[in-house]
Amino acid sequence: MASSTGHARSTSAMGAREKTYFEQQREALIGEIAMSFEHVLANINKLNRSLEAVIAVGNEFSSVEALWSQFENVMAKDEGEGSGKGQEQQQKHEEGHEEEGGHGSG
Repeated sequence: MASSTGHARSTSAMGAREKTYFEQQREALIGEIAMSFEHVLANINKLNRSLEAVIAVGNEFSSVEALWSQFENVMAKDEGEGSGKGQEQQQKHEEGHEEEGGHGSG
C-alpha cells in the first residue's frame, strides 16, 4: 500500500510537469468553447443593436399610425352614417314614386 502511494506521488509530480493527453485536449476544447462563447456574445450584441434600430424606426411611425387610425375611425363613422342616410333617402325616393304613380292614374 505504501508503494502504491509513493507511485501516485511520483505520477502526480510528473503530471505537474507534463500534462496528459486528456488535459491537453481538455484545455484546447475549453479554449475553443471560450472563443465560441465570445463569438456568440458578439453576435447577440449585434442582434440587440439591430433590434433596437428596428424598434426605433417603428417608433418613428407611431404618429403616422395614430393619424391613419384616426382617419380610419372617422371614415368608418361617416360610412355608417352615410349608409343609414342612403337607405332613408332611397325609401323616401321609392315612396315618392309610389305617390306619383298613384296620382297619375287617379
